[in-house]
Amino acid sequence: MAATDIPTMGAQDAPDAIYDARKLGAPKMVLFGFQHMFAMFGATILVPALTGLSVSATLLFAGLGTLLFHVLAKGKVPAFLGSSFAFIAGYAAIAPAGEADLLPYACLGVACSGLLYFILSALFRIFGPTRVMRFFPPVVTGPIVISIGLILASSAIANCETNWIVALVAIATIVICNIWGRGMVRIIPILLGVVVSYVTAAALGECDFTQVAEAAWIGLPVLWDNTVFSLVGPQFDSGLAITAIITIMPIALATMIEHIGDMSAISFTCNRNYIVNPGLHRTLLGDGVATILASLFGAPANTTYGENTGVLALTRVFDPRVVRLAACFAILFSFCPKFAAVIAVMPACVIGGVSLVLYGMISSVGIR
Repeated sequence: MAATDIPTMGAQDAPDAIYDARKLGAPKMVLFGFQHMFAMFGATILVPALTGLSVSATLLFAGLGTLLFHVLAKGKVPAFLGSSFAFIAGYAAIAPAGEADLLPYACLGVACSGLLYFILSALFRIFGPTRVMRFFPPVVTGPIVISIGLILASSAIANCETNWIVALVAIATIVICNIWGRGMVRIIPILLGVVVSYVTAAALGECDFTQVAEAAWIGLPVLWDNTVFSLVGPQFDSGLAITAIITIMPIALATMIEHIGDMSAISFTCNRNYIVNPGLHRTLLGDGVATILASLFGAPANTTYGENTGVLALTRVFDPRVVRLAACFAILFSFCPKFAAVIAVMPACVIGGVSLVLYGMISSVGIR
């Protein structure tokens, strides 16, 4: 089904909105894909950095989870699934120092939490989105969307404070490219903001590329010892497993509400009612399945990403194909430890400057 066949949110499509990026040509679509990939990188990689999970596995299952989400959502929703911050407290409760032998138990708890998505998905399927969404009117979802942007903005500001000069370079590059840029420059401001501010940070001595030099070019993103399957055997601690499940599962109640807010934000951004078509029962199912899959293989829980919604709002390129390209790039680069290292050593000020713009775009969607 084409994007024009999906019900709108009651507004007129913007004259510069693009729902089929194929008419722009393959090279431009590739650049859009890279832009979406870089938009999610900072936050997605931050979660394994804070919890001790694998960066490469995180990239792999962010890509696979996104593609799986698109399959279950009939390829209609331009959403990218990255690492969820909501579960960081759960990981910390079970593996406070990122202990390698305890993280699989935390991942088991996260995988079980994904089952709750199935229940809410079934409720939407049985009772229909109209009846269930009565409990989530615009007066509720609007503030949720605004709060998503504002809550995330605090972390962006903290990153900016590490070097405001570099952060302002990122912000200025994005603003200048978006307002005064022409052609492709105006369409890929986020990617340009990342590149220009990263180069600036390197010139100012903010980057330590030792990790990049030591990293291999090719490597497997998943190690057996990091997966939930490694728990099988006589060393399995059933008490710890039950504790992890009981501790972490309730967190899904918050992430499911966040998912509804994200779907509302994407719907209003694209002027397409994705809540009705393909339906929240499909998007929730995709989010839940992606979270379970990622957790079983030692990657963080997945969630629809506000950073990429910000990219949609900024570029007005709403074609889900572009997001799927970003997912494919994430999968490809997950097999390159050196590339993961390049992203891992990206200074916080670069991430903060770019993220601050994107989080502002999210909040503006909620206000509308």
